[in-house]
Amino acid sequence: MNGISRLLPVETPDPVERAFFDDPKAAVDRLIELYDRASQYLLDRFLATLGGAPPQARYRAFYPEVRLTTSVHSQTDSRLSFGHVAVPGSYAATITRPELFRDYLEEQIGLLIRNHGVGVAISDSDTPIPVHFAVATRSDLNVPQEGVLGYSLRDVFDVPDLGSMNDDIVNGIAGPNPDGSWPLAPFTAQRVDYSLARLAHYTATAPEHFQTFVMFTNYQFYVDEFEAFARRALAQPDSGYTAFVSPGNSVLERPEDVIATGAKTPQMPAYHLKRADGKGITLVNIGVGPSNAKTATDHIAVLRPHTWLMVGHCAGLRNSQSLGDYVLAHAYLREDHVLDDDLPVWVPIPALAEVQVALQEAVAEITRLDGYELKRIMRTGTVATIDNRNWELRDQSGPVQRLSQSRAVALDMESATIAANGFRFRVPYGTLLCVSDKPLHGELKLPGMATDFYRTQVASHLLIGIRAMEKLRETPLERIHSRKLRSFQETAFL
Repeated sequence: MNGISRLLPVETPDPVERAFFDDPKAAVDRLIELYDRASQYLLDRFLATLGGAPPQARYRAFYPEVRLTTSVHSQTDSRLSFGHVAVPGSYAATITRPELFRDYLEEQIGLLIRNHGVGVAISDSDTPIPVHFAVATRSDLNVPQEGVLGYSLRDVFDVPDLGSMNDDIVNGIAGPNPDGSWPLAPFTAQRVDYSLARLAHYTATAPEHFQTFVMFTNYQFYVDEFEAFARRALAQPDSGYTAFVSPGNSVLERPEDVIATGAKTPQMPAYHLKRADGKGITLVNIGVGPSNAKTATDHIAVLRPHTWLMVGHCAGLRNSQSLGDYVLAHAYLREDHVLDDDLPVWVPIPALAEVQVALQEAVAEITRLDGYELKRIMRTGTVATIDNRNWELRDQSGPVQRLSQSRAVALDMESATIAANGFRFRVPYGTLLCVSDKPLHGELKLPGMATDFYRTQVASHLLIGIRAMEKLRETPLERIHSRKLRSFQETAFL
């Protein structure tokens, strides 16, 4: 059946006229209607072909789109870093899974309508939905590999297209859309769908469970403490937390519930302490290394979290530091290299005041130290992230010289990657690390050495991260999403 796409007619759902909305809720309702209609169309045709029916057409359905067209310069609140376009013109974004993103879309579309005084247009786009993504919400279905079916899948359905699944928009190198409009959102629908699928694979939890405040860690100890905290929170009716979700989408709603086991441990397991408003806390154990850190943040970014933090262990580089001390990063030395092609190393990664203040206040609150006394256990300075876990075994003169010149106070393998990707994706970020070894001063991380340290410090460190997230949750959204993260030509959507 090679060449079947040239022989079969193209069949699509009946066209729907473009509609204009000045009510963001109604606009999102229409997006949901169009998306559900298109994805159900593809699902029905796909199931029919699985049942043995020979394909009678090339089946195609399209993502919905939201479009803003404005002809005048609008006077918008300059304190707000999103929710408006800089110059008159036409702006459009393809949308996927609008039900999942309902709150986000209503907020972003509402700001556009309010700031520009015009409605938005909702219609089908010209971008086909790949069949893989149309059936993604059906956990009982898998798209067979090429050669399994009696026909070539790409001849009958659209498949993922790297041309619309890249990071050109967030990397600042995207031009106008094919129709001449400019991007309205930081990601295309295909790019979002790709990451939603990857998230389910890497974390073994559905995207629906992810909360808007995300912590990353590099040790299982933090996961154990996070579950213990979650059980205590669920025992308190006024905590605001409603459920704890672990890999395999095991949902715990009461502190005495038993977490279902049996699912294979994923590469980067995620755990979600949920709130009804979605502003709970997700903890992802990314393991060790900048590659994992990049992978996790590449995909979580499409969920548009309000903050992500790195809360893990590091090597202390100053003799004055002690095991168990904290390091609050205010700058990063990027020796991880995994983002060099996306974000040149000459780009500074600034500290974000709101996140820094929340972390410092949380340390003071949990440790009951303040002011000058806080310096006994916490250093603020440059954190270096390296891509070689055993860098101590090589010639140290080069790395040590750079560490000294940068005034680095700590070394790890994830923090700069997470911060740099936060900067690239416009996601507020921060880092609070705990010193677990001092390799330059003879205190290496060896079995048995750190047992007491782990036992006494992990719980406090995790509580600090949680408390910082709770403080940020109480901060107005427009203050968290700093203008430091926005470029000259920026998408209106956050």
